[in-house]
Amino acid sequence: MFTTPSTGLVFDYREDGGEVRNGTKEPLTTFTEKPSRNDSCGEQMFDLSLVETVVIGITLSIITAVTVMGNTLVVIAVCVVKKLRQPSNYLLVSLAVADLSVALVVMPFVIVTDLTGGIWLFGEVFCNIFISMDVMCCTASIMTLCVISVDRYLGITRPLTYPARQNGQLMAKMIVGVWLASASITLPPFCGWAQNINAAGVCLISQDVGYTLYSTAVAFYIPMAVMLIMYYKIFRAARKSGAKHRFTALPPRPWHEPPLDCGVASGEGFSLQGLRLAPAPRPPGEEWSAIARLLHHERRSASIFRREQKAATTLGVIVGVFSVCWLPFFVFTTVRPFVCGVLCSCGPTWLERTLLWLGYANSLMNPFIYAFFNRDLRSTYRDLLRCRYRNINRRLSAMGVHEALKV
Repeated sequence: MFTTPSTGLVFDYREDGGEVRNGTKEPLTTFTEKPSRNDSCGEQMFDLSLVETVVIGITLSIITAVTVMGNTLVVIAVCVVKKLRQPSNYLLVSLAVADLSVALVVMPFVIVTDLTGGIWLFGEVFCNIFISMDVMCCTASIMTLCVISVDRYLGITRPLTYPARQNGQLMAKMIVGVWLASASITLPPFCGWAQNINAAGVCLISQDVGYTLYSTAVAFYIPMAVMLIMYYKIFRAARKSGAKHRFTALPPRPWHEPPLDCGVASGEGFSLQGLRLAPAPRPPGEEWSAIARLLHHERRSASIFRREQKAATTLGVIVGVFSVCWLPFFVFTTVRPFVCGVLCSCGPTWLERTLLWLGYANSLMNPFIYAFFNRDLRSTYRDLLRCRYRNINRRLSAMGVHEALKV
């Protein structure tokens, strides 16, 4: 019995019967093709008991269902609520569509593959389609997070000029660019540069070293570097704003201030050298006008400071969750061709699947992270889950007026 290194097919060699030639009996050699994992790579399948299969199946199904529900709520909220129908939130819709596509098109087939011990059951043709959808949707989600971080940075550092340029056409171009860049990663295997591994129960993205470096850099490392840079700049802007604005109000000068200010030398009586005229007191109207301008300036400064702090906190949480979810998988994917070669995957299958699902979990968390930091989105979630579809816009408007009056 031997295994072909290119396809991973196992052939069973046996001698049976034969025929007599030149006085000797020559054995008849037959080959029986058996689908198996690529044993030459050392890749190990994992066997699951019935209890483990049920527990893993239920857990992964819950993750998929919650991912579908959360991202569907984002799409409905932005489409239904007028207050959320802003150009900057179009990026949230694009992110939700990418994460929703991961849950609907990718996760179900991964669940079936995991429950069968890592064996691909859907054929070679669909394997290429599946890999393309997986790579494109996950990359679109990651790149959209990157674009959102740039959008937040420009909104904070250029509050006067950037909102005027932030319109629907600009957001549409950015979204189209994200999806085109994501689709470009899936084209090389169809153009002959790098072929996916899809034989004998194995469905694996191409392990070509050049393609691996290109795909991981475009899909993860470059967006992650941009997000870290944007977070650092927003955090630094928030610290500068906090150091600049102290938010202390000056009390008005008392009206009983004496017209003369005489210096007194302690223990030496009066001295006329410190005699000077005190400034004339301002009229009450002018004094209150100055105080009002001061309070207005401080209120505006406090609002800018709170917005910068909120943006820094939100982006920090997003970058942190994104790194925890995707960094282990992409490190594993980048190292694998150098260790295992370009024809197979030699890593433990259970480790590969665990890291993959950790990355998919980012699609689950994204809608809830934004809802946690966005009061309007959180309130809309609550109304939609309670089936309170009527007067959503009116309730949000009344809530906004109430918050404005509190300030």
